[in-house]
Order: sequence, then structure tokens, then C-alpha cells
Amino acid sequence: METPNIKYIDEIAGDDVQFRNKFIEILKMEFPIEKLEYSNSIHNNRTDEGSQIVHKLKHKFSVLGLEESYRLAVTFEEELRLGNDRLKNEFQKVLDTIETYLKTI
Repeated sequence: METPNIKYIDEIAGDDVQFRNKFIEILKMEFPIEKLEYSNSIHNNRTDEGSQIVHKLKHKFSVLGLEESYRLAVTFEEELRLGNDRLKNEFQKVLDTIETYLKTI
């Protein structure tokens, strides 16, 4: 599995430490909320709602340098729209990895 990182954030922030810290703060604030919303939608078989949340989450994958996970999210989003949640376990592993990582930065 890929390892999240903040290289992209560092790249766009450059020497602006305040911007970098604010960006990370927003990630840390938004991610747990979106993860919970996703989990609730999947648990309640609301796959269309889940696809919308996956759409939001996939951009965080990209920001955290998770290219393979981003591709997984694109596929999962499309499948959820069709009512198919077969990738939920693989997607959950990515979410758990990100959650753990965000606690370290």
C-alpha cells in the first residue's frame, strides 16, 4: 500500500509555513468528518450518497500523494453510483491509513 505524504502541500506552500500549516489543519479537520459520513452512508446502503462523499475524499488522496488510491476512488465512486460496493474494504484500508497518518503530522 502507498504511504501518504505532504510533498505536494510543501511544494505548493513553498516557504509559506502559515499556508502549509493551515492546509494541514483543514485536512485534519475535514477528513474525519467525511470519513464518518462515508461510513454511515455505506452502512445504511446509501451508495449514491457514498459516491458523492468518495468524490470529495479522492481529492484528499491526490493531495496526500496517493495516486493508486486516487484511481481506486475513481473506480469506487463510479461503482457506488451503480449500487455496487465491492471495493468498500479496499477503500476502507486507504481511509484508515490516511487517518493514522494525519495523526502524525
